[in-house]
Amino acid sequence: MTAIESSRAVQEVQAAMIVAKRFPRDEVAAVDRIINACTRPALANSAVYQYSRGGTDITGPSIRLAEAIAQNWGNLQFGIRELESRDGESTAEAFAWDLQTNTRQTKTFQVQHLRYTRNGSKQLNDPRDIYELVANNGARRLRACILGVIPGDVVEAALAQCETTMAANADTSPEAQQKIVAAFGKYGVTKEQLEARIQRRMDSITAAQVIALRKIMSSLKDGMSSPEEWFPKLQGASSESVDPFTAPAGAAATSEATTEPTQPQPGPESPAHTALRDLITSCDFQTGSVLRIAKGLGITSAPSLAMMSATACQEAIDRWNEVEAEMEGNDQ
Repeated sequence: MTAIESSRAVQEVQAAMIVAKRFPRDEVAAVDRIINACTRPALANSAVYQYSRGGTDITGPSIRLAEAIAQNWGNLQFGIRELESRDGESTAEAFAWDLQTNTRQTKTFQVQHLRYTRNGSKQLNDPRDIYELVANNGARRLRACILGVIPGDVVEAALAQCETTMAANADTSPEAQQKIVAAFGKYGVTKEQLEARIQRRMDSITAAQVIALRKIMSSLKDGMSSPEEWFPKLQGASSESVDPFTAPAGAAATSEATTEPTQPQPGPESPAHTALRDLITSCDFQTGSVLRIAKGLGITSAPSLAMMSATACQEAIDRWNEVEAEMEGNDQ
């Protein structure tokens, strides 16, 4: 950064702080804007995730909700910026800065310009691919930064309004039921398992149950839980977990119920292991995250990150990035 660019950056920050002091936020009006934003069904449906820990269901705000709160809170700068890029690695920073109170949260992290595949790692040279990789890795840090500067009661009010919005817009029509079954089908969950979860037939599902399933879906997309935690296999169903990424065609249909799952053996640390370890470390909820991601990919017997193969680690990373890309597309 040249002296001119550095001077300009300092002047921009000073100007922003002066404006924030001169025109302080009206907190009542800001909260009203946040609550009003949470009345939009599109935002509310993707605003809350749910997962189970220690027998207790835990809910929290998604990345999309954190960004919506920050946008309406005012006098707040937040984002992700690349600090350095060299030797096939980017150093980036996620930040959230309340200019009015001078409260700041930052998280610095490194991202290797690699994409891991079943055939090995691939070096990324396309600037767009590198940008998307850095943005995906920074989104979770950005959420943590935003929630670190927004008052907790404001976040709780936003979550409560999202719950109300979901309840008012819960669709129980036959078309909506088909969409639910199709959405969970992507995670290997059958209609019978859904009916066992809600303790009734799908054609008699209630609005409250639709909301509960939406939260579970958000949790699965975020990698916070696995299908097995919510939908245990029905009696008589196959106990073997078939990896949809590597299993040959028809393997799921031909596997026998008596087949014992293969126990993975620890292998050498690979770049994919390191990347997934960094990904898990950046998550707000660390305990059990590795197992949840592994189970979500059908690796039900993996006891730890060390027991996962390099391929399994990359599949977890790819799925995580796909989820964030989907969330970003829905918010646009």
